[in-house]
Amino acid sequence: MNYNTHEIMQAFKIYSELSLAGICDLDEHDSFLLNDGVRGLVEQFCFEVNCTVLVTNNQLLLIPLIMNSPFHISNERIKSDYLPRNALNSDIYLMYFAIIVMYGLFYDSYNTTEPVLDFLSMEMWLETLNQHIETLNSHDTEILEKVQKDMQYNWLSIINKWNAIDDTNEKVRKQDARTNSRLSFLNTVRQFLLAQDLVIDIGNLEIELTEKSKDVVRRYYMDSEYNREILEFLYQVDEMEGTRGDSF
Repeated sequence: MNYNTHEIMQAFKIYSELSLAGICDLDEHDSFLLNDGVRGLVEQFCFEVNCTVLVTNNQLLLIPLIMNSPFHISNERIKSDYLPRNALNSDIYLMYFAIIVMYGLFYDSYNTTEPVLDFLSMEMWLETLNQHIETLNSHDTEILEKVQKDMQYNWLSIINKWNAIDDTNEKVRKQDARTNSRLSFLNTVRQFLLAQDLVIDIGNLEIELTEKSKDVVRRYYMDSEYNREILEFLYQVDEMEGTRGDSF
């Protein structure tokens, strides 16, 4: 396809803004929707850096598709910006697992394309995360070691990290990253999700999903190329224990 100079410059402006901020306003860049050439170029630029572009809530978002993308949030940045001092990779594994469980509660299963919950309480999130880790912990270490090798996902690290967190302070209403409790850890995860515009804090220790979050889930969270192998494993171990049935 041949592109004229105007289309190339418009596409480059959009990509430049996305690469700097990860987001841009469609009102200022309506050529993305109105001009097939501009849109195609922007998508090609993003593809070259292992990203895609997502239209949501009158905005364009730059979404990294793989960890090797230069726009993927690095482990070191997550540790320094969102986790307590001296955090390890195991904290990141646990944070990611907590996010998977959160989305599983909102969507009930990986086949659901629309949320089944309007909001989620921290208490329900905590209780369900406890249940999943207890179920994982009930399986032989040899099985988990084999599965985590196949899936490149460290289940034993998640279990050990969660078990090491003191849950004696769960009734304390005010929690922060310095309080060594499981609810405090979830509050840390919630702060990360808030910073990434994936959830809204509606008060009373409850959260809602943003439109950005819903769009990301529809396009990527349920895709077998990304997370379904992890979700299918969780369903399998839950069904073996008889804890959940058809839901996540």
